[in-house]
Amino acid sequence: MTADYLTQIGTLIRSARHHRGWTQQQLADALSTSQSAVNRIERGHQNVSLEMLARIGEALDEQIVSIGAGPVHLRVTGPTTLSGSIDVKTSKNAGVALLCAALLNNGRTTLRKVARIEEVNRLLEVLTSIGVRARWLNDQNDLEIVPPARFDLAAIDDEAARRTRSIIMFLGPLLHRSDDFELPYAGGCDLGTRTVEPHLAALRHFGLEVKATEGSYHATVADGTVPLRPIVLTERGDTVTENALMAAAMSPGTTVIRNASPNYMVQDLCFFLVELGVQIEGIGTTTLTVTGRTEIDVDVEYSPSEDPIEAMSLLAAAIVTGSEITIRRVPIEFLEIELALLEEMGFRYERSEEYRAANGQTRLVDLTTAVSPLHSPIDKIHPMPFPGLNIDNLPFFAIIAAVAQGQTMLHDWVYENRAIYLTELGKLGGKVTLLDPHRVMIDGPTHWSGAEIVCPPALRPAVVILLAMLASKGTSVLRSVYVINRGYEDLAERLNLLGARIETFSDLR
Repeated sequence: MTADYLTQIGTLIRSARHHRGWTQQQLADALSTSQSAVNRIERGHQNVSLEMLARIGEALDEQIVSIGAGPVHLRVTGPTTLSGSIDVKTSKNAGVALLCAALLNNGRTTLRKVARIEEVNRLLEVLTSIGVRARWLNDQNDLEIVPPARFDLAAIDDEAARRTRSIIMFLGPLLHRSDDFELPYAGGCDLGTRTVEPHLAALRHFGLEVKATEGSYHATVADGTVPLRPIVLTERGDTVTENALMAAAMSPGTTVIRNASPNYMVQDLCFFLVELGVQIEGIGTTTLTVTGRTEIDVDVEYSPSEDPIEAMSLLAAAIVTGSEITIRRVPIEFLEIELALLEEMGFRYERSEEYRAANGQTRLVDLTTAVSPLHSPIDKIHPMPFPGLNIDNLPFFAIIAAVAQGQTMLHDWVYENRAIYLTELGKLGGKVTLLDPHRVMIDGPTHWSGAEIVCPPALRPAVVILLAMLASKGTSVLRSVYVINRGYEDLAERLNLLGARIETFSDLR
């Protein structure tokens, strides 16, 4: 069904292009992609997002499809046994941080193999609305960013900004660009109240003051303000640390940031800032010493490292389906705790020698999973700041616990209501008991059966539901999967390459 749908769409696009009198290369140039990508789309050999269809229609001045009330859904036929090999894609969270950091650079920034996901698309819409020139260079997802001489912050795309929480990371770089500006309230996952106060507390050291107005943050900057003492972050948050880093990168003198997150996306940002000429000591630790530059104007290329959360997603997919697969390019430094816990539960796997990511820094390995009878862990599973178990990896232990023998407690102490979404596994046969908004008890093993579920509004629980559907008997439907596309590039299609049977469909007429 998916192949027929893609073929029909490709025929419509080819017909519209011929009607316009364009070559494939001309359409590719209008879309900032390659001629080979357009050729694949027209032959029905490449999945096309609804956003891309809208862009194609706008470029050709012809409506390709009319979208009905319903968004994109997934139909999953199971149970599935996966096989083969798959590469981990580059980090979503590093990619969005680097897009924000590109605002610091007056020169040309080229980012290699950026995750082409909806979160990145929303940020690009925001960037282009304020005057940044951003274009995809090829089908390898290399992205070029060129800033204007002056940002047009009054023209910011409010709608795109409200659909991503990453917009909060504009505060750090923009405080060096304007002494008075507004940003829309940040959106993103529905994970309860996630205060911006730690960001504001850190950035006050650089002269930033923010007042909440009707739907916006109104920021003013006291020019010439520099930190007079070390900045102690009130929470060891990833985005808080990144905001402080970007503010320090263009602050004269030396800034010390304590209780900093040393997590993977923060390290990638540090490596990138070093490429911009910023001096940073303590990368990978909780104390960062940053010697900034008052101006940054360099042409720079950088390759973000691979995504440990996607790697954990793929591990969970292998475990829940009882499959042997090889997951290549796993950033092992950021999965060692998770793997150690899995080993305690009985998980067996093989691991290659280490090698370096394209950034020259991050350590990678290839992992080959083995079918392993699992038992519940002795203690509860809970996240901790790096180097502890990653907060975003905790939900994947819900389906792992569901196939293990025994009873497992998950304690998601960070988010007010993310644990609640894991109870949706009960619709597929999981035995999940909600103890309170932060804790669930899971009894295994589980006999999975298909069901129709509306996608939870939080990214990782949504993927957990999808992976459980791979192991479920019969047909399952996961409705409204935009939140998955926010954080994963072509996840359904890539799982299909391993043997999954997932069809993408939407309400088209």
